[in-house]
Amino acid sequence: MNKNEMVSPESALPGGRAPVLEMPFFHRVTGDRLDRSFPGSETIYLAMGCFWGAEKLFWSTDGVLQTAVGYMGGLTPNPTYREVCTGRTGHAETVRVTCNPNQISTETILTVFLENHDPIQGMRQGNDVGTQYRSAIWCTTTEQFMIATTLRGSFQTNLLSAGYGGITTAISMADSTEFYLAEAEHQQYLAASPMGYACDHRTGVSCAPNDV
Repeated sequence: MNKNEMVSPESALPGGRAPVLEMPFFHRVTGDRLDRSFPGSETIYLAMGCFWGAEKLFWSTDGVLQTAVGYMGGLTPNPTYREVCTGRTGHAETVRVTCNPNQISTETILTVFLENHDPIQGMRQGNDVGTQYRSAIWCTTTEQFMIATTLRGSFQTNLLSAGYGGITTAISMADSTEFYLAEAEHQQYLAASPMGYACDHRTGVSCAPNDV
């Protein structure tokens, strides 16, 4: 099948009956359990290509309480990494970002997101090709959705001024899809393998108004 096209329900893999990551699992950087709750926190889900480097970007951001990687936006329940790579689950590699809204704003989180990948490439980031590498935002509050939509619009203006094309980043509410945690070897991958692969396709364009 064409990995640049979303799989149909009829062609999607059936998936597994159990999660691929067993709990407890402890974050390799913070030491917290990945299923820990943070009262008063907010969570947003971000897909921007290979999740290894993307996760490090966010765990290194002040105000972020926890990160985790997984699969979102697809059809197959409890998919494995190998299954996602076939393009037959429909999932995107995604980072779950949990933050303290008193320390970091949604605008800041999304600015980090937009400025650190190329959101016009569609179903790819550079040589990483397929639906799993698409750009997407899943919001958990209406306010996040409104901010994401507004910021995407203003960033589009800056990208066009810099000679880039149209943004392909999809924005939706997280309650319309499920986030499946990825396998242990993918969690905080660059903490365990500091010299590992980290995709970087930043455009160099700023989200700041009229700054191109």
